[in-house]
Amino acid sequence: MENNAIISETIDFVKSQLQGAEGGHDWWHIYRVWNNAKQLAKTEGGNFLVIELAALLHDIADSKFHDGDETLGPKIARDFLVGIDIFPLEIEQIITIIENLSFKGGHASKIEKTIEFEIVQDADRLDAIGAIGIARTFNYGGFKNREIYNPEISPKLNMTKEEYKNSAAPTLNHFYEKLLLLKELMNTTTGRTMAKQRHRFMETYLDQFLKEWEGER
Repeated sequence: MENNAIISETIDFVKSQLQGAEGGHDWWHIYRVWNNAKQLAKTEGGNFLVIELAALLHDIADSKFHDGDETLGPKIARDFLVGIDIFPLEIEQIITIIENLSFKGGHASKIEKTIEFEIVQDADRLDAIGAIGIARTFNYGGFKNREIYNPEISPKLNMTKEEYKNSAAPTLNHFYEKLLLLKELMNTTTGRTMAKQRHRFMETYLDQFLKEWEGER
C-alpha cells in the first residue's frame, strides 16, 4: 500500500474512533497536530510516515477519558497498525512515541528521543499553547465543570504525575502548571521558533484576563 493510501485509511479510522469526543481532543485536534508535524518535518527531517502516523494516532484513546488507562491508546493504535502495510520496526517507533508523548506534570520520559519523537511531541505541544491552546483549555475546564479562576487557589508547580492527573484546580491554573512551561520544553529549532509567538500571545491574554477580573480598564 502506498503511503498516501495508508494516511488516508488512518484518517478514516481516527475520525471514526473520535466521533463525539470532547472538543479539545477530537479529530480537529488530531488534524492540527498532524499539520504541525508535517510543517516541522519539512525543516527537521525524519521518517515522514512514522511522523504522520504517530501524529494521527497519538490521541486515539486519551487516558483522561478512559479512567486513566494509559495502555488503551497504544493498544488500539497497534491493533490498527498491524493491519496495514508498514514495517514492524516502524510500528514499534510509532507506539513508543504514543506511549511517551504526554506532559505528565512535566516529568520527562526515560526514552531516547528520536527526531520523529521530538517532532510529534513538539507538534502536540504547539496545539496546547497560543490561541488554540487557550480555547482548548477553557473548553476542557467547562467539560469538567471547573471554576474558570479562583484567586484563593494558587497554581501548584512541581506536581507528581499522579497529582497532575488528578488535579481539579481552576482552569486558569493550568496555564501556570503546564502551558507557560512548554516553550522551554520544545525539542526542535523550528518548534521553539513557533512556540515563542504563541507563548507571547498567552502572556498577553493572561495579563488582560487578570486586569478585567479586577475591573481595571
